[in-house]
Amino acid sequence: MFDVSLWSAFLGGLIVFFSPCILPIVPFYLSYMAGTGMAVLGGDGALPDGIRRKAVLSSVMFSAGIITVFVLLGAAAFSVSQAFRVYQDEFRYAAAAIILLIGLHFLGVIRIGFLNRQFQVSAGDTNNMSVLGSYIVGLAFAAGWTPCVGGVLTAVIMTASFEDTALRGVGLLFIFGIGLTLPFVVAAFFIKPFLRFAARFRRHLGMVEKLMGGLMIIFALLLLTNSVNGIANWMIETFPVFTNI
Repeated sequence: MFDVSLWSAFLGGLIVFFSPCILPIVPFYLSYMAGTGMAVLGGDGALPDGIRRKAVLSSVMFSAGIITVFVLLGAAAFSVSQAFRVYQDEFRYAAAAIILLIGLHFLGVIRIGFLNRQFQVSAGDTNNMSVLGSYIVGLAFAAGWTPCVGGVLTAVIMTASFEDTALRGVGLLFIFGIGLTLPFVVAAFFIKPFLRFAARFRRHLGMVEKLMGGLMIIFALLLLTNSVNGIANWMIETFPVFTNI
């Protein structure tokens, strides 16, 4: 059956990937994980199989590191919410306020300084980048709280904390992680076409950031009015095809 929360989490992850905070640095992460320079990745001619294979494997482990942190955050959020379940309405109001402020930040109405932090890998010899190293970089990336990850992730964590079971709460963060990291793996497999796409897509990054801000404000209002489940029921009644998804 169609589940608006799960699909929203997945869509949120995809939007984050194509945001101004993530997409511009993806080529450098691919270079880092493939253990070669941007000149090789962006040059003419076919890419050596060894580089592509290493980039894909490293991106999978990098993604696993990110998802690990998200799942742990989902479990922690659910545990905290259960401990203070009597204050669930207060938590919902606070969550709506936080998400609304972050949405206004992305729209440019206000500016919140700590949301402008970015995690960056340090330069060095990337030829010795190991699979375990890629996993650790993924852990660090998720814990670095880049602006876009921190913003949308807050909305998903708040939603997870209000779920009925721990599995549902953790599942939301897992799906969000899949939505964010799946494009990393696809980009690693199709490195050269992706680099050309990323260069052309740069002009749309501002629009994506505004879209994120607008969606977060809408979600904040739905959360404030406790209407998220109502939207899901309305979509199922209006579009019965969703019951087969």
